[in-house]
Amino acid sequence: MDSLLEEYILQHIDPQPENLRQLDRRTNLHLLNGRMCSGHLQGRLLKMLVAMIRPTRVLELGTFSGYSALCIAEGLPPEGSVTTLEANDELEDFIRRALAESPFGERVTPHFGPALDCMSKFPAEHFDLIFIDADKREYTEYYEAALPLLRPGGFIIADNTLWDGHVVESDRSDPQTRGIIRFNDIVAADPRVEKVIIPLRDGLTIIRKL
Repeated sequence: MDSLLEEYILQHIDPQPENLRQLDRRTNLHLLNGRMCSGHLQGRLLKMLVAMIRPTRVLELGTFSGYSALCIAEGLPPEGSVTTLEANDELEDFIRRALAESPFGERVTPHFGPALDCMSKFPAEHFDLIFIDADKREYTEYYEAALPLLRPGGFIIADNTLWDGHVVESDRSDPQTRGIIRFNDIVAADPRVEKVIIPLRDGLTIIRKL
């Protein structure tokens, strides 16, 4: 997206809450790959999608700095909760600080360890919404593990599904790109779901379990 157009959009949507603005800044200052943070536009979209879907139980794969988990938590009804899974336990102190500084942090429960190991412990059809934003090489495995955990009519939102446009480039040999392409192809052909890709930032796929 053109930077001027993006700035125009940001000026015409809800402002970024102050605690999230500070978290976004800390993420980009102190963490590697700070651009992985959802940021203002995607964060407001996540919050609104959650408010529209009105889930009670949400699962997030890939906490990173906690920004997206807090946007999801903000859109939940008061009884709602987010279970978020992060493979990198070195981020634990950073994440717990972000949760403590948010008015919605009490709705978020972080777990640290490989996502697929953690997912195997949840009961079937336990979640209303699952947000996938973890290792791109394992997106298909996450998807197949997520579907049984999702109630019928529930939603999966998958981030980075256009992967900076690499999905349509001639050289698609790196493992992250191959993982995203495999995921996109499997979801597109899956009769168990309906799906749409939104070309926002790095691509956001919204999937509804039939």
